[in-house]
Amino acid sequence: MSRAGNAYDNAFMESCFSRFKAELLEGGAFENRQDAQTEIFEYIEMYHNTRRRHSALGYLSPMNYEKNS
Repeated sequence: MSRAGNAYDNAFMESCFSRFKAELLEGGAFENRQDAQTEIFEYIEMYHNTRRRHSALGYLSPMNYEKNS
């Protein structure tokens, strides 16, 4: 799939960035670069990787999945 000219090569990342923009940028643009860095870090490390439900985990958050395992 990683060949030049393959229309589906970027589909996964485009989907990731689409969700990222929809969930993180609900309130509009950031006021400055530091605000953007802080919000992006908090979204990825404190929400997406810990509390957001994942279909691969039976629609449980990673924290709940680990507690139930």
